[in-house]
Amino acid sequence: MMFRRLARLGRPVTRLFPERHLHLHSGVASRSWRLTPARQMAIAGAAAVGAVWLSLSTLAMMSGAFHRTNGEIAAARTEARLKATTASVDRLAGALERRHEALATLLIQAQGAAGTSAPIPATAISRSASPIDRLQAVRADQDRLIAEAETFATNRADRLRLAFRLAGLRPAAYAQRTEGMGGPLLAANDPRALAATLDVDQDFARRVGRAALDLSAMHVLDAAAAGVPLARPTVNTVQSSGFGVRVDPFTGERAFHPGLDFAGAYKTPIHSTAPGVVVFTGQKSGYGNTIEIDHGHGFKTRYGHLQSIGVHIGQRVALGQTIGAMGSTGRSTGDHLHYEIWLDGRVQNPLRFVRAGDYARQNG
Repeated sequence: MMFRRLARLGRPVTRLFPERHLHLHSGVASRSWRLTPARQMAIAGAAAVGAVWLSLSTLAMMSGAFHRTNGEIAAARTEARLKATTASVDRLAGALERRHEALATLLIQAQGAAGTSAPIPATAISRSASPIDRLQAVRADQDRLIAEAETFATNRADRLRLAFRLAGLRPAAYAQRTEGMGGPLLAANDPRALAATLDVDQDFARRVGRAALDLSAMHVLDAAAAGVPLARPTVNTVQSSGFGVRVDPFTGERAFHPGLDFAGAYKTPIHSTAPGVVVFTGQKSGYGNTIEIDHGHGFKTRYGHLQSIGVHIGQRVALGQTIGAMGSTGRSTGDHLHYEIWLDGRVQNPLRFVRAGDYARQNG
């Protein structure tokens, strides 16, 4: 039974690989081979194995070549992106360097202005950020710096204009008298020319020019204010008598008082309230020991009742320079300074100038 079943299963193989005979003739000799089904199956199996091996090898070679090609393409693309990124970084860095040079030219004008003690600070930028992000942060910080410079200049100029008005003066009249003002931004009112000069884009050049004009106006007003007696002649003193009609301490009658009185300790230092030239020192009727200083532009100041005089006629003095000491000489009831301001031969109320100077020196 088993043998019959095996015979039935082997019939398809026998039909596929029937027994064959191979004859080779060479001249008078001949040879024969008998190819049984088993031998044919062995030869077919070996051929099949060889074909499979050849197919797999070819496929592996093609796959490796494909992967290498893809890798080369990816590497080329990465290299191209890196080159493009590097070029972008280089262009942005170059533009930022030129903008920084323009800002350095501009912001140096803000240094030394009254009410400032340091340059506008830069914002700290994270070192962990990417190069592009860091450069973009620098660019944003540059925009902030120029905006703050413009705001500072505008606020400072407005404060000085108001200080002039508080003193009873017209700002424009005194600003026009200022000489020697100028700077490197000669084309500030021409964005195209300024952009070419600074090698920056026109929009940034326009902002730089606008800020430069504001800073220039601020410096003109600063220089004009420096020649006006806006400072206080003493420190750590109190105002003991004002300008105008008052009761005379000697007669008890109403009389005009042409200045301010500042009471303080004996020998309290007295300071010049603006740069100028000493035009009088000595005794003056009612004033005792007196100093008079000509500040130019029609301004003159007078300091009376001094204990001592520390300057001489013709001497040039600076703003805040000590010129004498407080006393009670002349028509005086105690240690104090009598301070007067004259403009074009007419006496002025010194309180307006003192308050204007206090306001101009504020940082807000």
